[in-house]
Amino acid sequence: MASNRHLGRIIVLESLYEYDFRRRLNDSSVNLDEIVDRNMERYENKIGDKEFVYKLARGVNKTAQQLDAVIAPVAPEWPLSQISIIDRDIMRMALFELTEFRNDVPPKVAINEAVELAKSFGSENSSKFVNGVLGTIYRSMTEGSNEQTGQAYNQEAAGAREVATAKARTREQSADTDRAE
Repeated sequence: MASNRHLGRIIVLESLYEYDFRRRLNDSSVNLDEIVDRNMERYENKIGDKEFVYKLARGVNKTAQQLDAVIAPVAPEWPLSQISIIDRDIMRMALFELTEFRNDVPPKVAINEAVELAKSFGSENSSKFVNGVLGTIYRSMTEGSNEQTGQAYNQEAAGAREVATAKARTREQSADTDRAE
């Protein structure tokens, strides 16, 4: 069943993306469960742990603001409003797994799955950005508040900020190129 969870995470990511996109368009008929149902329909026989898929999708959606409040301080130079929907949803999913599925999903699995999703669905630097942010969050969750933790947190946050800054520069250069054309 564990291998089915990778496909389940893909379905959750696709569903959350569509849900968010339609909400931004003020689609009053949007329903997350219906989107998950439709996306899962094709893979009915391949997903053994449907409860995991629904719990992850509903949980991420319900706790999005709390999850964002944990993610935002780790990448202060890259506000959530500027992070791609895909990257943001991937980080939300992994953080939800780190907190709510901690007895069922090993932390390294949650983070590695997020990195793999970022490689498949994100931009060129997404996997590094996602890994840096989630690694920092995980270490802060597990290491407590000693001096060494603070130093490690600051170093990892600096790395995440570097990736975020590089993404911002790439975006600005792309916008400048578009304007020039």
